[in-house]
Amino acid sequence: MSLPSYIQPIGDGVYAIDTGFQREGFDAAWLLVQDGRAAFVDTGTNFAVPRLLGALDALGVAREAVEMVIPTHVHLDHAGGVGLLMQELPAATLWAHPRGARHLIDPRVLYQGALAVYGQEEMDRSYGRLVPVDAARVKTTEEGMSLKLAGRALRVLDTPGHARHHHCLWDEASRGVFTGDTFGLSYREFDVAGKAWVFPTSTPVQFEPGPLRDSVNRIAALQPEKLYLTHFAAVREVPRLQSLFLELLDGMVALAHQVPAGAGRHEALKAGLFDLYLGSLRAHGCALSDAQIHQLLEMDLELNAQGIEVWLDKEAKSVG
Repeated sequence: MSLPSYIQPIGDGVYAIDTGFQREGFDAAWLLVQDGRAAFVDTGTNFAVPRLLGALDALGVAREAVEMVIPTHVHLDHAGGVGLLMQELPAATLWAHPRGARHLIDPRVLYQGALAVYGQEEMDRSYGRLVPVDAARVKTTEEGMSLKLAGRALRVLDTPGHARHHHCLWDEASRGVFTGDTFGLSYREFDVAGKAWVFPTSTPVQFEPGPLRDSVNRIAALQPEKLYLTHFAAVREVPRLQSLFLELLDGMVALAHQVPAGAGRHEALKAGLFDLYLGSLRAHGCALSDAQIHQLLEMDLELNAQGIEVWLDKEAKSVG
């Protein structure tokens, strides 16, 4: 079977679908197929929906055979297309974290929050208008429950740290975890000799390094063979990536506490984050130029700095 280039078969009925968000190789939705039944984990934005439906067609899966749509959390690069996709899947149930479900039923607050971060022009270009989901089609997950797809169990892990409304899914059949953003980001441009590089994401507004460390350690304790990342696709060598992730997380926290508050904090954080990531990438063996690396990380530097600032301000208020 010849598949479109945006579909990457991973094995064990797992497919990464490049949503085309921002650039190719940046944002993945996941399709799991078991005995003719299917589930989506993360959807990308509204503009990804034609690719998701195209993947069903390419794999010969009827839209009526999709039983579940499961966003790992409600950030728009993961869940912005949920409502529009659900309109095309008449038999699907939306399974969402209990802290996030209401924002998919009524996405007005979610939209306004993203608008505050990105601005109207970027919202129109990258996300479009959010489509609400009928509350009758929405169910909420809880820690430890199993969602069954043709008998195949996806165990829910409550994984705060990146966002309090974040859950991951342990697929024992493939020995893989659908990690959303909890286990960080790993761009294929940074692979060296087949080895991935990963770094944490502190996107606004619920970055919490302590819970994030616990969530990553908990995922690694399952001894998965693969991590199914939204950014981007499948990675292996989980123990090595766990160590790298935690080292960089510690570095981000140390940097955050070193940078003085004030008008120059944001730019200082961005510069410090770039130095941290650049040093790690050079140790990894990455041969891209500084400028190429900066270009690939530009959006993450901005968002990670924003998220760290929100966390620092919350810390300061709690102490005060």
